[in-house]
Amino acid sequence: MELRDLGRRSGLRVPPANMGGMRLPRDTQDAIDLIRYAIDAGMRYIDTSRGYGESEWIFGKALRDGYRERVILSTKSSPWIIKLRPDDQPDATTVRRRIEESLRRLDVECLDYYQVWNIESREHYEQATRPNGMVDGILKAIEDGLVRRTGFTTHDSVENLQDYIREADWCDIILFTYNLLNREYAPAIEAAAKQGIGTLIMNPVGGGRLAQDSPVLLDLARKVGAADVPELAIRYILSNPAVTTVISGISKPADVDRTVAAAEKPCFDAEQMREIEAFLSARTPESGGFCTGCEYCLPCPQGVDIPAVMKCIYNARAWGLHRQARREYGKIEAGKRAEACTACRLCEAKCTQNLPIAEEMKWAAAHLAEAENQPR
Repeated sequence: MELRDLGRRSGLRVPPANMGGMRLPRDTQDAIDLIRYAIDAGMRYIDTSRGYGESEWIFGKALRDGYRERVILSTKSSPWIIKLRPDDQPDATTVRRRIEESLRRLDVECLDYYQVWNIESREHYEQATRPNGMVDGILKAIEDGLVRRTGFTTHDSVENLQDYIREADWCDIILFTYNLLNREYAPAIEAAAKQGIGTLIMNPVGGGRLAQDSPVLLDLARKVGAADVPELAIRYILSNPAVTTVISGISKPADVDRTVAAAEKPCFDAEQMREIEAFLSARTPESGGFCTGCEYCLPCPQGVDIPAVMKCIYNARAWGLHRQARREYGKIEAGKRAEACTACRLCEAKCTQNLPIAEEMKWAAAHLAEAENQPR
């Protein structure tokens, strides 16, 4: 794979597809073999975490025998995601302890990146960046030669992120969610790229949803020259000029092969992107006549969780993700599913989209409940 700049600030270069360490095989030797297979295939950036079970230990074993010199190694932590000691705080002392532990677990003397894990609110950002906070602790570790660079991962609002991006001169990279099913962060990704920050994308195939059979998405893939839906998903992300690279969770060699093959294909051209964007825009809840999740329909006299059921309907009909829809429908508490609907239609009088909710509940009961326990 050809290398590209990991933002202007880092001076590093990465391929368009790299590996995440959350879904490694349970067998240690299988995991080591898979990691080395991915590196040999061209993947270079490694994203792991102190909170991913034994992931750091496994990478430590896999990166022996000269493999450490071939990768950019990144790990992360935050006390609001996982507390390893009762006294853990978002401060310099705690993050120094976590860095030193990760160095031992990974069996390395220096980390290429140490990130603040999952800033998802302004409170998290302020805790991380206040004096003697996590960022100060990471910067001290950089000064001491334990870490080379830093950044953060996020699920915060686009508005908050745009504020952070303007002021975070300490940040070299940000890990975002962005895929065909969730384009919310596109403005923040563009803002980060303009500031010279490397933009890494997690969940490129929607946490596995875009690896499912979907006749709707497969038809789109074929129209724009992609072999299948996962290829469509990865090429779509990499066709965004503000995106640096995708981080794919790997659990088997086929995950590596599929991701690398898609990343080596050309970006979609302007006409192909227009067709994809038109397809996606037509399937937003607002434009497609689907529930927007405003919850004005609640409470239901029978206790039906109308927004949850409607989301399952949306996944099935708009995206063709029937297995995902059935799986999510099965997670709804039994008494709150569509079968409890009596078609009183009180919800319809309150619906801001004027949706035929009673008919939708009937459809869900027929198409999602009946198929719930069928082979998938």
